[in-house]
Amino acid sequence: MSFLSRVMVLKSRAHFSASTSGFADHAAFEGARKRRATQAKTRVGLLIVGFIAFYGVVGGRLVQYGMTQPETVSSIAPADRLMASRPDLLDRNGEVLATDIRTVSLFAEPHRIVDVDEAIEKLQTVLPDLDTRGTYQKLKSESRFQWLRRQLTPKQQSQILALGIPGIGFRPEKRRFYPGGHTAAHVVGHVNIDNRGVAGMERYLDSQGLADLTALGMTSDQPLEPVKLSIDLRVQAIVREVVSDAIKKFQAIGAGAVVINVHTGEILAMASLPDYDPNNPAEGAKEGWLNRMSNGTFEMGSTFKSFTIAMGLDSGKVHINDTFDARAPIRIGGFTIKDFHGKGRILSVPEIFQYSSNIGTAKIADTVGIEGHKEFLTRLGLLTKMQTELPEIAMPSQPRVWKKINSVTISFGHGVSTTPLQTAIAGAALVNGGKLIEPTFLPRTVAQADQVAKQVLQPGASKDMRFLFEWNGVNGSGRNARVEGFNVGGKTGTADKVVNGRYVHDKNFNAFLSAFPMDKPEYVVLSFIDEPKTDKGNGAALAGTSAAPMVHDIIARSAAILGVKPKFGKDGSALLVSY
Repeated sequence: MSFLSRVMVLKSRAHFSASTSGFADHAAFEGARKRRATQAKTRVGLLIVGFIAFYGVVGGRLVQYGMTQPETVSSIAPADRLMASRPDLLDRNGEVLATDIRTVSLFAEPHRIVDVDEAIEKLQTVLPDLDTRGTYQKLKSESRFQWLRRQLTPKQQSQILALGIPGIGFRPEKRRFYPGGHTAAHVVGHVNIDNRGVAGMERYLDSQGLADLTALGMTSDQPLEPVKLSIDLRVQAIVREVVSDAIKKFQAIGAGAVVINVHTGEILAMASLPDYDPNNPAEGAKEGWLNRMSNGTFEMGSTFKSFTIAMGLDSGKVHINDTFDARAPIRIGGFTIKDFHGKGRILSVPEIFQYSSNIGTAKIADTVGIEGHKEFLTRLGLLTKMQTELPEIAMPSQPRVWKKINSVTISFGHGVSTTPLQTAIAGAALVNGGKLIEPTFLPRTVAQADQVAKQVLQPGASKDMRFLFEWNGVNGSGRNARVEGFNVGGKTGTADKVVNGRYVHDKNFNAFLSAFPMDKPEYVVLSFIDEPKTDKGNGAALAGTSAAPMVHDIIARSAAILGVKPKFGKDGSALLVSY
């Protein structure tokens, strides 16, 4: 083989070897690329599956939340931001006395206000009485929240929304509404702008833990169980109307009345005037807020003779048929005790009660003694602060040291000041068998009352007092309170008021303590009228012609509502009478 031929063979072999090596490298490159592509696709697929799973869970939870009912949970927030509910107040028959209604309040976020002056000008078009200076200071402050107006009407809210003021918003709140207005103002009470009870049974509710729960945030906007009171709204309306009419008729500065169940201590109705509208309590701030029935103390005059005579009968030192010499005035400590309409003769116990003899009553008190007198009035709850749910309860006043002159004057109602409600409760003990039962503004059964009752008077003495009340109702100063068929009895009290440290005769505090029906008492009714004037314009009106007729009107209009059946005829067998 020639040299040239050998060279060509070697070149061919070399080319084949090179071609084979390049093919192998190319194959290896292609395999690596395919593996990387497969891995990338796998990773992308995993990411897609992960995103789908994540958003599927989120979407599923959103659907779940959208389909379920809102759940109420406790929360802790500032007190003025809570929409806490208050329980409705109802009368004993389920009539609404107080309830919550939804409203909104206007607030501002000062840091979001663009133009303070423009914002105020726009707000004044809807709220013309807006305090310009105060609002300007609020909107220019560095705070992030300011109240501008609480409890707007829906119309005001709509008009302000239409103004489009940035930085202005509304917050839902609750407002207390009292459908009866003035009717039971002092019993129900009222709340402040933050829906917190400040008077009456509204304040009592807060004292029972509602205020503490609200402060801690342990409240919600869910309705609470209503609270029933003992008062009967029908009787309450009658009592307030009678009291209001008496003030107008006698041009008095105040008056009041109460109806009490003598066996349970329940207050069925209680009114004190002047009063106020709980829906707008600020208007009555001058005089209307004072509850004269429970938070005013007065010398109750001759109504106290009931307690003095009961004391004598209970002690066993005086009997119903005893007599006392009332012919001459009593002179003691530089004072002269005499009768207003003296008979100038010896009087029996029923006559002392009937003729309201100061002399005879003073001698009964002297028979018992100073310490016994003080102890008995304390036992009846007339010298201590009364215990009941109503927060507005005054403390009675009495002499620091009881001397004989004090015992004498207190026996006929001068020298001790107590509340009319306390007097009525003590009066109930005189006629219900001698049991002192703390008053309540919540429903109470006889069995429950017996658990808290205290025996303060012997049953025999209570029976004698029922006779005296009925005797005076028929023959004495209680005649103007009698209602045909209901056997009303009681005792009047006409007390001179103290002005500048001296008793004056032209300003009286008149009261009438009564019970009915006297054969089996069920209710006590007490009325009072402060500084009544006669039709001649002077201050000579007496309890028999001012306070007693109030009781007559209350019983005549409410006895049937209270379930008391009238009885006519000597034996009470007739249920109807022809007029």
